[in-house]
Amino acid sequence: MLALLAGGYFWQGSASGTSAPGKEIKPAQAVVVEMTRVVRFAFSDEAIAVGTLKSNESVVLRPEISGRIANTNFKDGEVVQSGHLLFSLDSAVQAAELRQAEAQLQLARATQRRNEDLHQKKFISQQALDNSHATLKVQEANVALATAKLEKTRIRAPFAGVLGIRQVSPGDYVREGSDLVNLEDISTLKLDFRLPEMYLRQLRPGLALEAVTDALPGEVFTATLAAIDPLVDEGGRSIACRALLDNQEGRLRPGMFARVRLVFADAGVKDYATLAIPEEAVIPGVTPQVLRVEEGIARLVAIKLGQRRAGKVEVVEGLGEGDVIVTSGQLKARDGSSVVTAEDSRG
Repeated sequence: MLALLAGGYFWQGSASGTSAPGKEIKPAQAVVVEMTRVVRFAFSDEAIAVGTLKSNESVVLRPEISGRIANTNFKDGEVVQSGHLLFSLDSAVQAAELRQAEAQLQLARATQRRNEDLHQKKFISQQALDNSHATLKVQEANVALATAKLEKTRIRAPFAGVLGIRQVSPGDYVREGSDLVNLEDISTLKLDFRLPEMYLRQLRPGLALEAVTDALPGEVFTATLAAIDPLVDEGGRSIACRALLDNQEGRLRPGMFARVRLVFADAGVKDYATLAIPEEAVIPGVTPQVLRVEEGIARLVAIKLGQRRAGKVEVVEGLGEGDVIVTSGQLKARDGSSVVTAEDSRG
């Protein structure tokens, strides 16, 4: 009888949700999370990258010989044409050497003319004529050498562009290789960026791309893919690319950061929309996972991801359209946790 009573008491206590007289068993508290449904999203057939703008041509002008700056012939930031004289070094010694070589050349020419006349009259041998001819050639070479030395005292712009800020003043003594001023051709800019190797088969010169910069928000600049590096980087498995961007107005400058959008398909958009979820819903790991909510219970599901666009990521495998997944609160929830939204928790 006591046993039956004890058994009956135990059954009644279990049915009423108590572990002992006067104590209740509280159900597990649901974790508050944010959720969303898996939807279809039209991904553009494109690639997104980060690039850097560079001058079409860039050089730091340096003298090939040592000397004193005689004068400068430009203003800082000035636009110059190819061949424009920028610096002149003191050239007194080189000019004197050239005059000396020219005088010796005149003498050698006169000697050669006289020897030719004498040779015709059989007064000198062929060897003597050959010697004077060789002397003439040597003097011509000396003039060319002296002219080249004099020209090295004049530093000219190798191409048309915009000058930077000069580093020297008239009267400064500079050694060969010293920095004088930088010259940049920015009428066209190079845009260098990298793409994952998965895009290799889609890349070809002539593809159109768009670039935006933080310096000019809201403005989109058009460029054209010009070159693709034949080597794939072993470290990052990426491909170096270079595009050309027209900059006749000079609004963009070398060294600026740019976000690049490269469109592959002619239509710009795929013919179908694919399943997509917010990027923040993905739990990173060797195999990406998400928490799928089934009747209020979170279940850990492995998924396979595709391309990413505008904060969304393509789901290739693992989820179906309309599935509910956790987008925020994954650190609090676990596989098998009861989950609710903030609205549901407030009743």
